[in-house]
Amino acid sequence: MTMPSAIPQPETLPGVASAEEGLVVLDGPAGVAVTMTANAAAQTGHSLISAAKAAEQQITDKADKNDV
Repeated sequence: MTMPSAIPQPETLPGVASAEEGLVVLDGPAGVAVTMTANAAAQTGHSLISAAKAAEQQITDKADKNDV
């Protein structure tokens, strides 16, 4: 039997959002599902985009630092 990793690994597959009866449903990998109001979904989307840009910059900065 394979033991699960003690250290959680980042997800590489995106979630898929859909609108259902005035709510936003985000279906993610591994059976994750979240239902949000339109406002909560919009704020989450903005927050995710901002965090993704910051994470990309961190990767760039780390690569630049390693090149020195």
